[in-house]
Amino acid sequence: QVQLQESGPGLVKPLQTLSLTCTVSGGSITTSGSSWSWVRQPPGRGLEWIGYITYSGNIYYSPSLKSRTSISRDSAKNQITLQLSSVTPEDTAVYYCARIQGVTHDYWGQGTQVTVSS
Repeated sequence: QVQLQESGPGLVKPLQTLSLTCTVSGGSITTSGSSWSWVRQPPGRGLEWIGYITYSGNIYYSPSLKSRTSISRDSAKNQITLQLSSVTPEDTAVYYCARIQGVTHDYWGQGTQVTVSS
């Protein structure tokens, strides 16, 4: 059973960089065919895809967030990281990591609330 756990600060000041880590257990982030995604849900709104990294290390970003987003991985720790720079209150959301298998997000973390406020 694949499990994902997001971690990071719950409060970030405006214009700072938000940094989150997704720790994966029960499966390797380098397993062929898998990809690992970041998704967020602002309050009162739907899910918004941020980007993903494939098992081979290719990275894809949402065009609307690409200029501020960096996704990376630590294969030794089986972790995926997300950095979002120059945050504003509009970036307040629950942030999720998820596995993509084929075209489906089949395993999700429980999510972590991030609030951008001074």
